Amino acid sequence: MDKLKQAYREFSAERDWDQFHTPENLAKSICIEAGELLECFQWDNNFDKEHLCEELADVISYCVMLADKLDVDIEEIVLSKLEKTKKKYPVDKAKGISTKYTEL
Repeated sequence: MDKLKQAYREFSAERDWDQFHTPENLAKSICIEAGELLECFQWDNNFDKEHLCEELADVISYCVMLADKLDVDIEEIVLSKLEKTKKKYPVDKAKGISTKYTEL
């Protein structure tokens, strides 16, 4: 992740775009790009993989930039959330079903 963060820092600095990359704007951009990612599946499951990957890259890019802006470690927060999710969805109750944890 450090290489990605550094690449985006340099990209933004070269263009003087950091001024626009507030946490609020980055969060908005994540949602906008996630909508564009979802659009790849709007009418059917026949998607253009190259286009899908570009939209996925946009979502990930803004996530990386937001984590960098907030000075949080992506691996740490994702693994921490995974541990919480494991507790909400124990294997013996959740295996093979998609029921929400409050209904298990």
